[in-house]
Amino acid sequence: MDSAAASSTSGQGAAGASTAPATTGPSASGAFTPSTTVPELNSRLVVDDTIDRQDGAEDDDDLDDDELFEELENDDYGMSNFREQRIEEFKEEVAKRKLMMESEHGIYKDITDEKEVMDITTKSKHCVIHFYHSDFRRCMIVDKHLEELAKKHIKTKFVKIKVENAPFLVEKLQVKILPCVISFTDGLAVDRLIGFEELGNTDNFSTTMLELRYKTVGVIEDDKKADKRNLKKKSIFGRDYGSDEGTDDEY
Repeated sequence: MDSAAASSTSGQGAAGASTAPATTGPSASGAFTPSTTVPELNSRLVVDDTIDRQDGAEDDDDLDDDELFEELENDDYGMSNFREQRIEEFKEEVAKRKLMMESEHGIYKDITDEKEVMDITTKSKHCVIHFYHSDFRRCMIVDKHLEELAKKHIKTKFVKIKVENAPFLVEKLQVKILPCVISFTDGLAVDRLIGFEELGNTDNFSTTMLELRYKTVGVIEDDKKADKRNLKKKSIFGRDYGSDEGTDDEY
């Protein structure tokens, strides 16, 4: 009995010292087998997870392509409408420019009849009138700059008239010093340039400087909003401007 007990005790000791049964795992058919180890299972789980993510990414790619194609179709429709709108605007601009050219916009015209000058100030949206004398050198300098501006800004009408051909206007507008350039918008005088004092009192001022002045007062239309000078408007036969003093020629 002692021997059997010992044998029994020995058997229990052996059993207690034995390791846990090997973890079962899936076979090639998917069943777990005793030979499958934990690292192999982890590796298999990582591979399966990677495959799942790739399948999901492919689905997302298909979805993104469909959404992008739909967006491009919508964008093409929008661009088509935009192009049609721009074409119509271009046609209107061309027609408007043609009409202006027919009405002698875009050229610097020398007028001999002061009644025509009065008609221009009332019928043109923007116009610039140069009162000049053919013997005054500074008047010739102004002519050069206004001719350039007339070609560039056809929405504004640029004309000149000799003071001897406009006695009525010269008296009404108190033109006493030459050159004298008066600008009008909707029949109202918005700017009066007498001599070169406001242009640096030099004969070498640039066309750009004169252009900026007219953009500022709104005689030349500008897309950028220039600061408006606080100039008092008046009718062509309105209140007297007064005369500026300078070294320019007196008429």
